[in-house]
Amino acid sequence: MIFPDYLIEFESDLLKYKLDYIKIGAKPIEKEAVLDFTQSKFLGKPYLPIGFEYPKDNSGKPMVLLTQLNFSEIPQLENYPEKGILQFYIPSEDWYDMAEYEVIYHEEIKNNETNFEFLTDDLYEDFPVYCEHSLVFSKQEEYGGSEDFRFDFSFNGLDFWEFRDKLNKTQHEELDKFFYNVGHKIGGYAYFTQGDPRDYNNASKDDILLLQIDIDEQIMFGDSGVANFFINKEDLIHRRFEKAYFTWDCC
Repeated sequence: MIFPDYLIEFESDLLKYKLDYIKIGAKPIEKEAVLDFTQSKFLGKPYLPIGFEYPKDNSGKPMVLLTQLNFSEIPQLENYPEKGILQFYIPSEDWYDMAEYEVIYHEEIKNNETNFEFLTDDLYEDFPVYCEHSLVFSKQEEYGGSEDFRFDFSFNGLDFWEFRDKLNKTQHEELDKFFYNVGHKIGGYAYFTQGDPRDYNNASKDDILLLQIDIDEQIMFGDSGVANFFINKEDLIHRRFEKAYFTWDCC
């Protein structure tokens, strides 16, 4: 990434904040298209090993697959799996309470279930992802995040917003490309509309971004919201994905 002239004096220090991440491109599938059970996707039918119990909410209703990530399709990112399928389920209703969710990791891919007749259309009526999406991935890098509590950089004694206020409109747009971490992604710096919840909880200081899902043409969490799953770094390294947690906020 090329730093603009007004950031050149900070380049060597900003490089210390560099994080690799995976950018996710999401494309709604055609009506007649069918994605493979093991394929990465938003929504759709999941990979489910034969004999594995499908996740249900506390009322016994099937949860909905929010995201499925097949790491064999994803560029390698430090500490993240090189293979296996990671799934994120949330309830079909009351998902906005963030009280129930399931994060499941299948390290090995075996024979899978193909009958999902129990996933009826009514489960998707109040869901924030409106249709199934295919996903593509690219590895990129970033140097901080305006909303991420870890980005405590000082621009000659000014915080990010004070520094931004001194720039012109064109520079604002350029700066935002560097430090507004919007979009669907794995890892890197997180984006929020209301503030980073990790900043208010000492137990979450070492938690990193596992998955971010942002607003899109066929995706909307509340009023232009963004959804995040976080996990402690050690839990990620040891593949304890059941310890990940779900949060989202909106304007």
